Amino acid sequence: MLADAGVSRMQVNLDDAAVAPAMRMRTTDPAISAIVSIWSESDPADIGDVLEVLGAASDRVAGWQVDERRPIDPPEVGDGSRVDALANIAVLRQPAELTREEWLHRWLVDHTPIAMETQATFGYVQNVVVAAVTDDAPPVAALVEELFPTAALHDIHAFYGSGGDEAALTDRFTRLMASVARIGADRDLDLVPSSRYLFDPV
Repeated sequence: MLADAGVSRMQVNLDDAAVAPAMRMRTTDPAISAIVSIWSESDPADIGDVLEVLGAASDRVAGWQVDERRPIDPPEVGDGSRVDALANIAVLRQPAELTREEWLHRWLVDHTPIAMETQATFGYVQNVVVAAVTDDAPPVAALVEELFPTAALHDIHAFYGSGGDEAALTDRFTRLMASVARIGADRDLDLVPSSRYLFDPV
């Protein structure tokens, strides 16, 4: 049905049983249970058929057009099978005290290398929101996907890549949290752990 609506590729990030032990943070009510990413040649203003299909599978759909950036290309398995990973989705909001230009610089230029240096990510996708595509979409500035080893579900050293070294763990955590605070992601954040399923082509 999505292919008939003009979708050429689809990714589903689902908060399912496989990631049940992971940490969650919630600003949105009700909590976000899935993020669906679609690729299409259609005009973003003309995706009513896509929204209708997605709406039939969910109580609520909120959508945004994004500019995708890939600091670390994730492994792409396009047959719909689950990627062996914890895929965290962070839904970011721009702090009121920062201009968009300053916020984007702090996030994309300053924060990105720190995030990659201090965590064991092997996939890192930044989706900068360009515009809302549904009328009731809440104000969101970006959606970020980071892939961690599955062991990170139970092992904080596997999450931060600190190799069991407590001093290294403390250093990585401290540096990351300081950088997170500079972009305002220490508040008003949705953190959605997920399993990643990619369908390419639909």
